[in-house]
Order: sequence, then structure tokens, then C-alpha cells
Amino acid sequence: GWCSPCRDFTPVLCDFYTELLEESEPPAPFEVVFISSDHSAEEMLGYMRTMHGDWLALPFHDPYKHDLKKKYNITAIPKLVIVKQTGEVITDKGRKQIRDKGLSCFRNWLEGADIFQNFSS
Repeated sequence: GWCSPCRDFTPVLCDFYTELLEESEPPAPFEVVFISSDHSAEEMLGYMRTMHGDWLALPFHDPYKHDLKKKYNITAIPKLVIVKQTGEVITDKGRKQIRDKGLSCFRNWLEGADIFQNFSS
């Protein structure tokens, strides 16, 4: 909860996620995986309880988070990297795109992931 930009963006991401998964028929092929930069597991859990949508999270002490941060060049937070199921990056500007374009950016991500034909709004 110490990151002001995170507290600002998380509700926007929650709304985006809710619209895609809970208000779309069929639910959109989209999932959020939270990787914490909190200072402790307790801080992470508190933030998740108060701010997060119903999405996945890497456990606080999972060493894989360092590999992911390096792989996706996470140097500042919050950062939203959109990846294919293969892990290939579609965009590392997910946060900006959601802020600028709202739900319309999702169609671009689908086209980038070559799964556009499976989802129509």
C-alpha cells in the first residue's frame, strides 16, 4: 500500500478486469498475475485484501518473481505487461493503454496474440 501510483491504478485495473471477465459473454481470455514489490508478505496480503480484483498472485517469497521482473524489464511500478500464453510480450505498456483507451485496447492485444477469432464483443 506504500506505492501511490499503484493505489491509483489498481482500481482502474479492477474495473477493466471485471468488465472483461464478469460482464462479457463469453468471459474474455484474460488473466492478471500479481507480482508484489511490497516490503513484506503481510503488506502484500493486506494490499491484496483491500485493493485487488479476484486475480492470481505469485506468493511473496517465490524466487520466480525475480526472474519475471528481469525477463519483462520491470524497473518501476506499477507495470502491466501483456503476454501471450507462451510468455511472449504483446506490450509492456498495458497500464498506459488501459488508461488511454479503456476496453478497446483489449482487441488490439487479442490481435497481437493471434486469438482474435475466439472472442467477439
